[in-house]
Formats: sequence, C-alpha cells, structure tokens
Amino acid sequence: MKKLLCLVFVVLSFAVINTGCGDTGEKEDKITIAVIPMGTTHEFWKSIHAGAVTASRELGGVDIIWNGPLKEDDRDEQIQIVETFISAGVDAIVISPMDDRTLMRPIREAKNRGIPTILVNSGLQGDYHAAYVATDNFNGGALGAERMGELMNGIGKLIIVRLSEADVTTNIRVDGFKTTITSKFPEIEIISDNQYAGVTTETAYQTCENLLNRFTEAGAIFTPNESSTFGCLRALQDRGLAGKIFFVGFDSSVKLIEAMKKNEIHGLVIQNPFKMGYDGVITAISHLNGDPYDKRIDTGVTIATPENMHYPEIMKLLSPDLSILNE
Repeated sequence: MKKLLCLVFVVLSFAVINTGCGDTGEKEDKITIAVIPMGTTHEFWKSIHAGAVTASRELGGVDIIWNGPLKEDDRDEQIQIVETFISAGVDAIVISPMDDRTLMRPIREAKNRGIPTILVNSGLQGDYHAAYVATDNFNGGALGAERMGELMNGIGKLIIVRLSEADVTTNIRVDGFKTTITSKFPEIEIISDNQYAGVTTETAYQTCENLLNRFTEAGAIFTPNESSTFGCLRALQDRGLAGKIFFVGFDSSVKLIEAMKKNEIHGLVIQNPFKMGYDGVITAISHLNGDPYDKRIDTGVTIATPENMHYPEIMKLLSPDLSILNE
C-alpha cells in the first residue's frame, strides 16, 4: 500500500508541475526530468539528488522529480517507478539501475515513447539508454588495492567482502581490487572473497561478524560500497578490532568520516555522486535540445586517507553540500 501511495503521489506531483497554479490555465513551458536512484537511504543517493537539483537550478526551466526504492534490492519497485514516470510522460529519465538486466524492458519502452534515459552510477545492457555517467569502477578498486598494499607493506592475510552477486558495479570494483593486489602485491594472501554483505548495513554487519569469527588471522578488510563499509566498521568496533585491522572501504558518510578521523578506517575510495547527478541532468537536457554530448562520462575517483582527508579538495568529496535539498 505504501508503494502504491508513493507512486500515486509521483503522478499527482507531475500533474501539478505541468498544469501550474495560475488562473490562466496555460501550461508552464518546463522540462520535467525524473531522477530515480537505486535506493534513498544512503548519503551517496542524497548527493546524486543534490547534483541533479543544482543542475536544474542553473539551467532554469527544469523540474526534477525524485523517487526511488527504499531498499537497494527492490527491483520490482524500481520497475514500477520507471513505468509510472513513462506513463506520466516525463521528458527524460536519469536512473541508477540495480543490475545490468532488470530495467532493459522499461528503458526500451521509454526510448520507444521518445523519453531518453541517462544512466548514472551503474550500467545496463543494450543500447536503449542515451548516455552513461559513472565512476571507472575498476580503477576505483585498483586505487583501494594500492592503498591496502601500502598499509600491509605488501604482506599479510586479506578479506574481501562483496555486496551481492547481481551488483555488477561493485563486482567490477572487486575485480579491480583483486587484480591489483595479485599483480602488485603477490605476498598478500586473499583468504576470503566469496561472501556477500547484502544491501543493508545490518546484513553487512552479520557477514563481517561471521568472517571475523572464521578468519581470526585476517589483518585487513576491503568493502566495496557505503553500506558494506559501515556494516563492517560496526563489526570491527564491537569486537574491539577497529584500528587494529587495516580497513579500506568505498564511499563516504558522516559516520565513516568520523571513523577515519580516529584511524578506524585507513582509506575510503571516494566517488563523485554529486557530479553524477549534475552531469546526468545536463546530459539529458543536451540530448533533448539536440546538442552534442559525451555518451560516456567518467566522473572521477580518488582515495581519501586519515592523512589527506583535511585537504579542501578531499573534504569537498567526503562531505558534499546537500543544503540545496532543504531549500
């Protein structure tokens, strides 16, 4: 019932945007872009939202409708949201798919209806989307491995935690991490790389608890996204191991930043989700206007550490300004 009410609200919101509130009955000449994240809980998605809204304000004449699933594995809800926006007749869709297959049919339908789709953060098979705006995830994993190899002095036992079997984006990060570890740091032994954290911090916590119980000899852990990083941080803290085991994660949040200040996290691979949202909207408008645009945009990736986290350029990536969402 909550999902149905949410979708009805989206349709009504779109109707209000396009009919306006004046007495003239004239339709406002505005472009409406639906922005659909993979989930709505984590700071990462809020940053994408802020980037999208910032782009719309700078452009003028562009309205953003933001709606996404609560959980990052609720594929059915994401499909419903896409289909609702298609039926409502939005001008463009900016979306982060949960995997590279599930949304192929609705995105194809959007294309057939003349609604361009810009993918952000995660990709999709087929050629139904107009552009792809994301991190070079293999390179992001490689950056994490470089930091880990440095921390471990090239030797020791390492646990790699995956997110989910279907999540192509994080699996590419793990591939980049593993490839770099095995090629550049051959004396580091990967003792586990086949356990999945799941999409919530609670499932990640339990997975890391189990791994720490099983592999007491582990000297380091790598996690590939925000929820898995926070879940494993909690597991390390509860066992009194935070700061004693080398820990490199992915993405940022207030709690992860605080942990890095305490040297409980030794590295965070930082993406630029604000830029994903911003460039996603800019690219959608370029497509609608018939202007040239890049079909693949790399939004960049860097490594934040306790040593560099106070640099202005790193601070901006760790804590993007989300105040526009409260205006």
